[in-house]
Amino acid sequence: MQIIISNSSKEPIYGQIYAQIKKRILTGELQEGQSLPSMRQLAKDLEISVITTKRAYEELEKNGFIYSIVGKGSFVAEQNLEMMKERKMKAIEETLSMAIQNGKEMGLSLTELKEMLTLLYTEGE
Repeated sequence: MQIIISNSSKEPIYGQIYAQIKKRILTGELQEGQSLPSMRQLAKDLEISVITTKRAYEELEKNGFIYSIVGKGSFVAEQNLEMMKERKMKAIEETLSMAIQNGKEMGLSLTELKEMLTLLYTEGE
């Protein structure tokens, strides 16, 4: 599995690993039941600490994307469509909350924010 680590990214390395594996699961590139590289192997391949890969795998497991079996490894968990929708909705809410906070800091009105959102939403239509 190819994971690209950027040393110039503000996101921590474990977060970069988490995001890339999560994306592959959500897009179906990694299928339910498919095994992931061991934490040690991934750390070796990426030339990083096993502690870093362990943290990424723990976050993936905590959020229901993978499960681990002692002595066998980590595997892609079954993805419940309703849970996936709920996770995406939560991510959208978090992103919008940040945008609202930034808008308030700049003194934008709710009307201006709505106009901006409408413009961005309809831009690709």
